[in-house]
Amino acid sequence: MSKKYSSNQFLKGAMVLTVAALVTKILSAVYRVPFQNIVGDIGFYIYQQVYPFYGIAIALSTYGFPVIISKLVAEKLENEDEEGAKNIVVTSFLFLCLVGLSWFLLVYFGAGVIADWMGDPLLKPLIQVISLSFLLLAPLSVMRGYYQGKEDMMPTAVSQVMEQTIRVTTILVFSTILVSQGYSLYLTGNGALFGSITGGIGGLLVLLFFVSARKEKLFSRKTLRLPGDYLHIWSRLLKNGTAICVSAMLLVLLQFVDSLNVYSLLTSSGMEAESAKTWKGIYDRGQPFVQLGTVVATSISLTIVPLVTSAYLKQKDDLVREYSQLSLKISITIGFAATLGLINIMVPTNTMLFENALGSQVIAVFCVSIFFSCLILTFAGIFQGIGKIYYPAFCILMGIILKYIGNAYLIPIMGIMGASIATVGSLIVITGMMIGKLRRLFPIRFFPFSFYKTLLFSGGSMTIGLQVFLRIYDTLLDKGMPERELSVLFSLGGVCIGGTLFLIVFLRGNVLSREEIGYLPFGSKWVWLMEKVQPMNKK
Repeated sequence: MSKKYSSNQFLKGAMVLTVAALVTKILSAVYRVPFQNIVGDIGFYIYQQVYPFYGIAIALSTYGFPVIISKLVAEKLENEDEEGAKNIVVTSFLFLCLVGLSWFLLVYFGAGVIADWMGDPLLKPLIQVISLSFLLLAPLSVMRGYYQGKEDMMPTAVSQVMEQTIRVTTILVFSTILVSQGYSLYLTGNGALFGSITGGIGGLLVLLFFVSARKEKLFSRKTLRLPGDYLHIWSRLLKNGTAICVSAMLLVLLQFVDSLNVYSLLTSSGMEAESAKTWKGIYDRGQPFVQLGTVVATSISLTIVPLVTSAYLKQKDDLVREYSQLSLKISITIGFAATLGLINIMVPTNTMLFENALGSQVIAVFCVSIFFSCLILTFAGIFQGIGKIYYPAFCILMGIILKYIGNAYLIPIMGIMGASIATVGSLIVITGMMIGKLRRLFPIRFFPFSFYKTLLFSGGSMTIGLQVFLRIYDTLLDKGMPERELSVLFSLGGVCIGGTLFLIVFLRGNVLSREEIGYLPFGSKWVWLMEKVQPMNKK
């Protein structure tokens, strides 16, 4: 008999999974700062060149295949077919073994070709190490998908957090030891990338612990056979899983394009190899900014998208439109504030995190992608909520192609700045395609002029306040104050001042209703703050 779950249990499980996803995203972004401080810009370049392969593997085993497996399992359990659910597990496991093995063989034996394409043959052994992570795809995906299909999110959540924790620990420990022992940066990068293997094994052991503790017999004599419709199951896994993965891999795929041609374009344009590696490493400093900048917007959209799905299944188009507009309004607000705030304090923040202010202009332009990434992630969630899983993937693939072409055209002309502009340009195109499609499906109204007026006024107030604050920073630097210590004070102070100014002015604008604010995490606290800052005549 299948176990029935209440809606409260389901929502609790969804919240657990959301929190785990946010923790892993934060871990994945934050560790890059101490890692760069340990290995420097060239060491960071080496690691970032190969990282996208791990990003692809983690997307496949976390966001793509487990989601589809969970749906297949849930369909069987809905009909109280426990044996059928376990048949799904076996069928999916066999298919994903083939997928994982294919990825491993392709990347491992193609490592030389890939490294030559990147313009750096020394990357070959690092690519071969990271290829091993694809061998863990099948067991991680299947067990996560099985438990999610049973509406039991705890095994997936714990395994995700454990995987990232072990991985980050391995990276920082290995890199510290190898650098202190005087090993080359390429060998250090190899040691850091080994964290993807130790992390994956740690996540797998957690899942096996849950299987053992709950006495699940996923593989038994009864289930060790392919059902008659196994080709249909494999087809759904391939098509739907890939589509969801592509949507989740937006930032990773952009990094992958940069790995393929930024360094080679810089060197072919006449830059010395060491300088090109350094500047690629400096450019890659923008990645943790973008990841952290999109975390908050992603978490908020995750609370809205289930509402879109529920309204769509109940055929309540008005509610679909209302929830979609709300999630977009929140994403626009947070994405705009995060982008503009970071651009304003980029120089001290870059210095605080990465020891110097090199490439601040390049990173500032790159950070414009935070705004568009927030929108794209929200759009993708809405499309998935209404069952349109292929269109976001199509848009993202078109944007990736445009990014590759943009790099090829702009980098020889503008240097590393061309890579930042190409990233932002491709994201603008993806956003435009998604807006057009969504408006055709559901005629979503543009927000009133008062919303944009308040948004711009809030951003302007924040910018003025921060620029005045940073004048003090420049003055103290000119007087010989220690740069990095000063940058810590003004970066953190800038976040507090900028965030406070933006919030006060925005909430005074009264463009979000109390009901809309109530959907946010700690919504009652935001409502209380809005009531405090509202003009007296509006209370």
